[in-house]
Parts: sequence; structure tokens; C-alpha cells
Amino acid sequence: MKSASIASLKARLSEFLDAVRAGEEVIVTDRGRPVARLVPVGAAGRDDARLSRLIRAGLAKPPVRKLPKDFWTMRRPADPHGRALTALTEERAEGR
Repeated sequence: MKSASIASLKARLSEFLDAVRAGEEVIVTDRGRPVARLVPVGAAGRDDARLSRLIRAGLAKPPVRKLPKDFWTMRRPADPHGRALTALTEERAEGR
């Protein structure tokens, strides 16, 4: 979450709007006190709202670009020793 004074917001509005478009939240301050919050419009579904909460909490990052069109048909990387499955099983056992 970013924070900006009114003067800074006026001077760099486009920059802050780009951040909001990317899913970030901007808190507007007046003499150090929060007075407004800029958030993206149209987080229509619950999934969007959930993702926004995760991003604000620092548990997820907003996408920087769209996935390639052939993403779901691409070959997966080889894992002949099953390390990915082992790591997943260990994380589940630890409760993460």
C-alpha cells in the first residue's frame, strides 16, 4: 500500500493512478493524517476482492503482464525426482 500527501498526489497523479490500475491501494494524507483511499474500481467478484486483500496483506503480488495464450497447453518442466511433490507434501505437513 502506498501513501501520498495531497501535494505529491497532485504532482504525480498519473503515477499513482497507474499503481491503482495495477491493483495497489493509495492512502491520501493531509498533514500526515489519512483522508482518502484510492482503490481500483470494478473489483466485481469475490475472487477479485480476495486477491486485492491478499495483495494488500503482502501475501500476493499483482500480475505484471497477462499469461501467454498458449500457457495452459505448454509442456510442464520435467521433475524426474518428484521434488515438487515432496516440497508440497512437506509444506502441508507443516501446516503452511
